[in-house]
Amino acid sequence: MAEELEGNAVLAQALKAQGVEFVFGIIGYPVIELSLALQMADIHYIGMRNEQAACYAAQAIGYLTGNPAGVLCVSGPGVLHTFGGMANAQINCWPVLVIGGSAPQDHEGIGGFQECNQVELARPYCKYAARPPSISLIPLHVEKAVRLAKNGRPGAAYLDFPANILSGKIDSSQISPQYGPTEVPLIYPDPTKIEAAVDVLLSAKRPLVIIGKGAAYARVEKHVNELINATNLPFLATPMGKGVVSDTSDKCIQPARSLALLQADVILLLGARLNWILHFGRPNRYAPDVKIIQIDVCAEELHNSVKSEVAIQSDLKPAVTQLVQLLKAKQFVFPETQNWWVTLKKKCEDNRRAVEAMANDIQVPLNYYAVFKNIYENLPNDCLIVSEGANTMDIGRTMLLNRLPRHRLDAGTFGTMGVGLGFAIAAALYCKHYEPTKRVICVEGDSAFGFSGLEIETMARYKLPVIVVIVNNSGIYTGMDPDVFKDIQEGGDITKVTPPACLSSTTRYEKIMDIVGRKGFFVQTVPELITAVKDALRIKDGPTIINVIIDPTADRRPQAFNWLTESKL
Repeated sequence: MAEELEGNAVLAQALKAQGVEFVFGIIGYPVIELSLALQMADIHYIGMRNEQAACYAAQAIGYLTGNPAGVLCVSGPGVLHTFGGMANAQINCWPVLVIGGSAPQDHEGIGGFQECNQVELARPYCKYAARPPSISLIPLHVEKAVRLAKNGRPGAAYLDFPANILSGKIDSSQISPQYGPTEVPLIYPDPTKIEAAVDVLLSAKRPLVIIGKGAAYARVEKHVNELINATNLPFLATPMGKGVVSDTSDKCIQPARSLALLQADVILLLGARLNWILHFGRPNRYAPDVKIIQIDVCAEELHNSVKSEVAIQSDLKPAVTQLVQLLKAKQFVFPETQNWWVTLKKKCEDNRRAVEAMANDIQVPLNYYAVFKNIYENLPNDCLIVSEGANTMDIGRTMLLNRLPRHRLDAGTFGTMGVGLGFAIAAALYCKHYEPTKRVICVEGDSAFGFSGLEIETMARYKLPVIVVIVNNSGIYTGMDPDVFKDIQEGGDITKVTPPACLSSTTRYEKIMDIVGRKGFFVQTVPELITAVKDALRIKDGPTIINVIIDPTADRRPQAFNWLTESKL
């Protein structure tokens, strides 16, 4: 006689069969029993404090491993809370699977508890949204959701499970056959396009390689390093493309980014999109006659924003391999003596000196550059860096260097605030299971920390050794001098006179550690910061917070251009 299975068990076993190893979530009706079934199926379940943070954590696991993690949420509001995370995963191109409980089908239309049209509401934020119509078809939909989340341009998928489907029972012989997980197909380039790309590169007087997050996700670091080292081409990276080739490479011209974009005559894009992060590839940030060579797995991305000189649909591994082979055959090496290299190196050195002067200014209250310089110099070279905030993240990108790929997680393409602690939880779990010698440091602005600060309890509960550094300027972008802020508070109607960017002055965030019986550090000087970082690295069984007070008016170094290209309309 065949075994009788509950819907919860069928779903949990289907997820395990598709390679889902981690599920993050918050339980409640109707997914309580499902959370237990997941653990019985040998899946790691991590209970979070907010569904949005759970979704951020799950998608970060997807990025780090290439395989989606799950997000478990209750019906109605629980599902709705994941949409910020789903949108972030979809636009960031990271695989994630959201699993939502929903009202029993016989309660629909008559005011069921948390009744909500969840499948249709989720559809704009994902690649696939569906409700399996029966227990027997659960494996089919799980397979499809996982496959679509991973294939092509990765993204989010949503599956909806009414309470009666989860609690219902079925004879195991009636369940659709389980297959998968299937391999992600590899797309090879058109050889004539590779030849055309090489011809354009050979003609370049001022070439530039831009390495994007897609190169990190595609795990092409070996191939891209070979390309850069064999050809002597200068490169820069998008924020999460950092580390595919080490930021410390002498071919990295990141400090001369604005100049390089403006004057390059040929740009090779490797897994990067010409969106706002790269100023759309248009003047006045780029030369009007610049030639773009674009390699992307997604055909719809080709020629987006500007017409590329050569547009190649391909996975990066075969495309870069073929590029290297052909460039080597033609013995192409871009000369170090070229004016282009001389110009770039001079600009890099000039900018480094300007930054170094600010980094060496250690008067109290501290500035961003002094804080980041002394954090970086005391971190392990192979730590995973999570960062979010306004100036905190932007300046951190230039000061906290990455030597290895997939070792930086930040607000990404969608510019989402609130991702930091969820990402850090995922990074710590990834390290625990795959690279246990590595540490995670999460560098937050004080505003960004406020979005999901109580996930510190999650870190403590699961003994995740995350070092959270809060760069505290008492505001969003900028804060206010403590004495001035106090005068405002004691004045008239503070809701009408307090600047909208201001937060409470010198908030003691490190004291949050007291609620979980852990240690926090309050820092105002560079020696205190160095001591705190070294002490925090010795803590191996849970999180800590280093609360660094900086000048409320501290800002980034003056830029040649605004960081965000503005509309001309």
